[in-house]
Amino acid sequence: MDLQAVVLSTVELTKQVGDFIRQERKTFSTDKIEYKGLNDLVSYVDKTAEQQLVAGLEKILPVAGFITEEKTTTKIGQVYNWIIDPLDGTTNFIHGLPIFSISIALKEYDELVAGVVYEVNLDECFYAWKGAPAYLNGIEIKVSNTPTLERSLLATGFPYYDFGKQEQYIKLFAELMKSCHGLRRIGSAAVDLAYTACGRFGAFYEYNLNAWDVAAGIVIVKQAGGQVVNFKGGDEVIETRELLATNGKITEEMLQVIQKYF
Repeated sequence: MDLQAVVLSTVELTKQVGDFIRQERKTFSTDKIEYKGLNDLVSYVDKTAEQQLVAGLEKILPVAGFITEEKTTTKIGQVYNWIIDPLDGTTNFIHGLPIFSISIALKEYDELVAGVVYEVNLDECFYAWKGAPAYLNGIEIKVSNTPTLERSLLATGFPYYDFGKQEQYIKLFAELMKSCHGLRRIGSAAVDLAYTACGRFGAFYEYNLNAWDVAAGIVIVKQAGGQVVNFKGGDEVIETRELLATNGKITEEMLQVIQKYF
């Protein structure tokens, strides 16, 4: 399979669906919100965008199945499966905050082989595939060269429905606040990972994330020269629902702090 051709076709698809999301944001009303669970929001925009992505991806790679956030399809592939978040940052979208994205990864058996993250408002498309560099709008990107935690800008996410680890998370947050240039919480894990891949963040950490939140970003960070591990330093990120993505230079420093609390 020509992964490059598949990814570039997927990039064009995400931009088309991104146009739909942008247009809907102009007239979106909060009375159109639905609740999947505590603070777990969804709207017709998420669902329609996912349907559009599924239809387009079926044309790009007909043999592939899907793992999707909004469950608009049940097709499972034997070899290839797309992992889709049609609108990562739904809460931002609903409240009019301009950071939300489309996240699409391709899995071959159990290996992630391609990823696309399209930040809709800035028209920034990050993408990568196995064996190639990572790109932002056609220009190769790399993780940051910042060698230490104290000189890095970090990103994280806040728990919004599972508060079982809230106390230890806050303690970790408090220590890292004193240890770096700053901490940001922008509300889209896919964008956090993309920004880590292009060097804007030195690292991003979060727990309790789903595959569709992070799969594409994991590919992009790795192909940009970064490192992605769980809180114990292992490779099982999606399985453990613990993620630390770094530029590769501050991984050990980050793990030393994280492991005091997790």
